[in-house]
Amino acid sequence: MRRGTAAAVAATTVIGAGVAAVAIGRYAGDIALKPPPNRPLPGDSRLIVHSFTDDLVTLTRGFASLRPGVYGLTGAGCHAVIGPVVHGSPHAPDTVVRRLTRVTHGTLRPGARMRLTPQVHIGNPRDALGIECADVDVPGELGPLPAWFLPGVRDTWVITVHGLGTTREHPMVVMPFLRRHRLPVLDIAYRNDLGAPATADGINHLGDAEWRDLDAAIRYAVRYGARDVVLYGWSTGATMALRTATHSALRDRISGLILDSPVLDRHATVRALATARGVPRALLPLVVRAAEGITGLPVHRPADAVDPATLTVPTLLFHGPGDTLAPWDVSRSFAARRPDLITLHRVPRAPHAAMWNADPTRYEEALRRFLTPLM
Repeated sequence: MRRGTAAAVAATTVIGAGVAAVAIGRYAGDIALKPPPNRPLPGDSRLIVHSFTDDLVTLTRGFASLRPGVYGLTGAGCHAVIGPVVHGSPHAPDTVVRRLTRVTHGTLRPGARMRLTPQVHIGNPRDALGIECADVDVPGELGPLPAWFLPGVRDTWVITVHGLGTTREHPMVVMPFLRRHRLPVLDIAYRNDLGAPATADGINHLGDAEWRDLDAAIRYAVRYGARDVVLYGWSTGATMALRTATHSALRDRISGLILDSPVLDRHATVRALATARGVPRALLPLVVRAAEGITGLPVHRPADAVDPATLTVPTLLFHGPGDTLAPWDVSRSFAARRPDLITLHRVPRAPHAAMWNADPTRYEEALRRFLTPLM
């Protein structure tokens, strides 16, 4: 009797531990796939504003604050735009001085804890950049998708789509370039974005479901005069572009892809997101398995987002070894498998989805060379 009782207790304990593991895995997976607003992504560091003038800001010294290029500085109810590191300006050894371009929202205060973001502009293209745009609704399968349309004279449209941790304001960094080349631009919000339809689960499927909203944007563009389109995505937006290029019934209208920091290995990205949210390392395998279940992606399916063998259009891929969310080695391998179609542009010292920010001039020159034959 005692032996049976002991066995029953042991079995119950095992079952209870299994249920607890599943629950913990699902909870952690939910954390990874529902990143709360205004939370840093992996690689982001909180920086203290030590002082500032009309054109300079002094920040905590570290890898983030020493990055080259142009970034948004956000936090504490404030958003500003900062430029490169300024050398020769007096400062303490544990600080760094950067160019302060402008404060776009709120008030910059000494002691404020802020972070760098690739999302340089806030608002809309008209107010932030002086570029005329129209607010339009793209009919999506879940309901209307808010979008900005920037008119241009060409019949090749560029459809832009943001990724993790940003909004449709992020693609504004390349809108002045696209406008100079007279390309119409459709910049979309998609499911679970502010103002867009919400899904029942409220989670990010890492492009596996969201691509259908990008497909809807192609249909909208064709309906209103686009001969063909170039899909331009950042992070999971780049994954959406890849899935659309291989799944859409209108894929023959896609003449090119521009991928910035694409999420090509969802397992690695889920692990990085969970780690950034404080999930213990021991639970990471459970998080990956839970994410598979939550998103409906089959466990046996390869982690790769898209097989490059299925691509049929020229593709420009921006990425670099400084990305801790979407592994650089995966992008390098992806490009190496299709050298006939994929041009890889390596960007050093750039965090996730910030390839333009690190070196806008070289980035836009690569864009120009790629887009010129497609215009």
